[in-house]
Amino acid sequence: MINLIDSINHVIRNRRSIFPPSYIEKEIPKELIETILENANFAPTHKLTEPWRFRVFSGSGLEKLADHMGEAYKANTTAETFSQAKYEGTRSKSLKSAAVIAIIMETHTEKIPEWEEVAAVACAVQNMWLTATANNIGAYWSSPSVTDALKAFLELKENQKCIGFFYMGYHNSGEIPARRTPIENKVTWIS
Repeated sequence: MINLIDSINHVIRNRRSIFPPSYIEKEIPKELIETILENANFAPTHKLTEPWRFRVFSGSGLEKLADHMGEAYKANTTAETFSQAKYEGTRSKSLKSAAVIAIIMETHTEKIPEWEEVAAVACAVQNMWLTATANNIGAYWSSPSVTDALKAFLELKENQKCIGFFYMGYHNSGEIPARRTPIENKVTWIS
């Protein structure tokens, strides 16, 4: 039987970006998405600002997101640089996903620097990613070029910023080998 620390090490070391083209048609139960978000809520946060906010798209909400992302791409691209393939690709990421979560940061700059809020939200996303991995759900965090153009669609407040989208879906990819250089190349010990 695998002990807890071995299980934690396994999930951390086997977390990978799994992209929408690899997703299969299988709905993620709402209860499991709620667990993923609940685990995000336990990320470290300086001064307990809890700067993470989320918008969850599933079912027909994925079509709405795809439509808005596609239209935002069209509206923010010149006729000379417009690519039908990029337009379709922008839309298909959402449409191939079982769920997409808009990752929103709420800043409290009167309390702490913005970079600390970004770090806290990134920790929340890592908790989401690890929970998804532990449940055999593929996921990846993307920051499309149209993100800033979706402020009204996402109903963001003045002190909120969307810092990407977390795409999720079941997959049959199996474990993918890690591509990391040795930690020894990145650590200096000072005694």
